[in-house]
Amino acid sequence: MGIIGDSLTAADQYAFTRPIPKTAAARMRFLLKREGGSTKAVAQRLGVSQRTVQRYLSGRRKHPTRAVADRLEAEVRKDWQPRVRQRARRQAATAGGMTVETRARFGFTAAPGTTDDARIRRITQHLPPAYAARLFDARATGAGEQQLRDIVAEGLQEQYFKDAGRRAHDLVVEFTDIDYIDISY
Repeated sequence: MGIIGDSLTAADQYAFTRPIPKTAAARMRFLLKREGGSTKAVAQRLGVSQRTVQRYLSGRRKHPTRAVADRLEAEVRKDWQPRVRQRARRQAATAGGMTVETRARFGFTAAPGTTDDARIRRITQHLPPAYAARLFDARATGAGEQQLRDIVAEGLQEQYFKDAGRRAHDLVVEFTDIDYIDISY
């Protein structure tokens, strides 16, 4: 995933109502339940042997290596509280919208006589629910990073630079060189 996709994934985790399981055995049990009881499927997800998964489940092995611990945590976070995430996304797409905080290079195509030099700006802007819905739909259909970036750029263009249609009607914004982006909803 790209930087926008990663930021959406991180925003999902703000909606969690409970922390993920702490121990390796509890995380393995969670993944085992999500995979329908198949230790082979859990092993494939983690890139370890089926026997290793069985050792964690039985308690004979308690402390995974750093690489396995990181993969285990990432896989649990992917599947943790899917209905809570879905509810938060639905709320953002229908009523709440989302807030985008970014530091990136913005370039402009505007009327003659105005400056169009690209420059780095730090912007925090609330986007209406329509942009959140478009972003979630695009991500769900497997849109690429550039498509997600274009949706965010359009939202920032309309809400920040054009002030929701009150100024700069001919302005077109380019959103490049993202230093960081943080999306919350």
